[in-house]
This record gives sequence, C-alpha cells and structure tokens, in this order.
Amino acid sequence: MARTKQYKEEDVIQKAMNLFWRNGYEATSVRMLEKEMGINQFSIYSSFGNKHGVFVESIKAYKSELNSIRNILKNSNNGILGIKQFFYNFLEFTKDNEQGKGCLVCNTVSELGNKAEPDLMVELMKFTEELRSLFVNNLKQDKLRTEDLVEREANYLTTSMLGLSLGSRIQNETELEDYIEMIFNKM
Repeated sequence: MARTKQYKEEDVIQKAMNLFWRNGYEATSVRMLEKEMGINQFSIYSSFGNKHGVFVESIKAYKSELNSIRNILKNSNNGILGIKQFFYNFLEFTKDNEQGKGCLVCNTVSELGNKAEPDLMVELMKFTEELRSLFVNNLKQDKLRTEDLVEREANYLTTSMLGLSLGSRIQNETELEDYIEMIFNKM
C-alpha cells in the first residue's frame, strides 16, 4: 500500500525555489534541498525525479509568482510608461530585505549558459520570450512606432531586464533607479 505524502508539493517547491534563487542551481545540493524542503531524499526522488525535476517545478512556481506583476503589464494601456512601471515593479519583486535576489530565470541563464539541459533551457527561453512578447504588445500601443522599431526596442528592453536583474543583486536603489531612468530616456 502506497504511503500518503506528509507534505504539500506546492509548499516544498516554494522552499526549494527560494533556495535555488539564493544559491543558484549548481551550488544547491540534494542534501540542501532535503533540509530546506523538510523532506527526505526518497521523497524528493519519488515526487520530482531528481534535483533537476525539483528545479523545473521551482521555475514554474517562480513564473506563477511573477505573474502578479506580469499581469499588470499584460493589462496595461500605458505603452512605454507601462513597461517602465514593470521595471520598477520587478525591482520591488526581487527585494529580499536590503539585498536583491535578481530574477531566478536570469540568474540561472547567467549561471548555466549553454550547459543547461535542453528541457530546462526551453523553459527558461519560453519565459524570456513571454516577457519580450509583453514588451512588443505594449510598444505597439504607440501607433507611430514602426514594426521594425518595435522589434528592436523589445530586444533592447529584454536585454535591459537581464541587466536590471543582475544589477539588483549588487547595486543600491539609487543606482538601479538611475539605470531604469536611462533605459527609458533612450526610448
């Protein structure tokens, strides 16, 4: 007879997500996951397959959390001003006390680069493309922007988000606000 799980998967994935977010994928061991999640190695392997499986579920949980600010951008009718507000909302989202955590997806792409397993890279790139698509939709609200300009600006904003994510881990609030203001002064 199968044993009943003594934990909720959503709860343990939330804990794992925060551990990966703080330490990165490679620096997080299964033993660390056991301790943080409060479940044993057998339960991790039984529920998620392996560390990689836990991480994929953590990315999904992260995307779900980020939806609160992505939905604001998705529903925005403010064009470029809506995107700028998203950058500020993202900064608030990444705060962890006084130190920012950056973006879990951006941190992972930076950490793993081309070494990421293919299914993980697909998940990470899907996240990036969804964000870029939101930028495109908001930029198109300005009817004076050409299709070519919208595409180039969306690429610029997507790359700028990567920079903001990294910067949020090491720079102070004034420097980050200056960064955002300079991004949008260029547009």
